[in-house]
Amino acid sequence: MEKVSKERWAAGALLAVNMIYGASHVLAKGVMPTYLSPTVFILFRALGALLLFALVALFLKTVRIARKDMLRLLACGLFGVTINQLLFFHGLNASSPMNAGIIMAMNPIMVSVLSYFWLGERLIPRQWLGIFIGSMGAMALTLYGSSTVQAKLGDLFLVGNSLSYAIYLILVKPLMQKYPPLLVITWVFAFGSLFLWMFPPLYGDLAATRLNLIPYEVWLKIVFVIVGVTFLTYLFTVFGLKYVSSTVASVFIYVQPVFVMLFSWLFAKIGWAEDYTTAINITTLSLMLVVFLGVYLTTRRT
Repeated sequence: MEKVSKERWAAGALLAVNMIYGASHVLAKGVMPTYLSPTVFILFRALGALLLFALVALFLKTVRIARKDMLRLLACGLFGVTINQLLFFHGLNASSPMNAGIIMAMNPIMVSVLSYFWLGERLIPRQWLGIFIGSMGAMALTLYGSSTVQAKLGDLFLVGNSLSYAIYLILVKPLMQKYPPLLVITWVFAFGSLFLWMFPPLYGDLAATRLNLIPYEVWLKIVFVIVGVTFLTYLFTVFGLKYVSSTVASVFIYVQPVFVMLFSWLFAKIGWAEDYTTAINITTLSLMLVVFLGVYLTTRRT
C-alpha cells in the first residue's frame, strides 16, 4: 500500500471514529434511563469491551508488564474507564447529545492545560488565548445552552468527563510507547471494570434492571456502543495515528458535533431515536463555534 493511500485510509479511519462517536451520543441517549441506568450501561460497555480486547490480545506476543507500571495502569483504568464513563453516561443522560459532542471537543484544550502544569510543557500566548476562549465557550454552554437545572448538571458532568479523559491520555502515553497498545488498553479496561464493581449504586441499579423487557432494537443500540464505540474506535484510532500526525488527527474532533446534528435529525426521521434536534439552536451553534475557535488556537502548531 503506497504512502498516500495509507494516509487516505488513515484519514478515513479517523473520520469513521468521530462518525461513530456522533451516532453513539444519539443512540446511547435512547437507552437511558428507560432500559438501562447509566451505571449499568457502563458496566455492560466495560465488560464487553474487555472481553473483545482480551480475545484479540490472545493472538499477541506475551509481554510482561513491569511492576512499577502497574500503579500507572491502575490510574489509567480509574480515570480512563471508571470516572470517565460514569461522568459521561450520567452527563449524557441528563444533558443533550449536542452538548455532549461540543464539550467532548474541549478535550485537546484540557490536555494542553494539564501538560503545562503536569509535564511542564510550554504554552505560548496564542494558546493561552485559545484556552480562555474555549473555556468561556464551554462555561457559557453550561449556563445558557441548557434550559433545566438537571441539564446544566449534566453539562458539568460532561466537562468532568473530558477532564478525566485528558488525565488518562497523559497517564497512558508513556505506557503506549513502552508496550503493545492493545495490551495496554486490555489492562486499562480490566482495572476500570474492577473499579466499577466498587461503585455502590451499581448494585441497586443492577437489581432494578429487567433485561427481559429490553426490545430487540434497543439491544442493537447497546451492542453498537460496546462493539463500535469502544472496540472499533480504538482500533481505528491506532491505525489512523500510525500514518498521520496527531496534529492532523486532532482536526477530526471538529466534525463530531456536526455528526451529532446529522444523526439527531436522521435517526429521528427513521424512528431510531427521539427527536433531540430541539437542543440545536442559534445559541448552541454559536457557542460551538466559540469552543472550536478556542480548540483551534490552542492546538495550532505554527
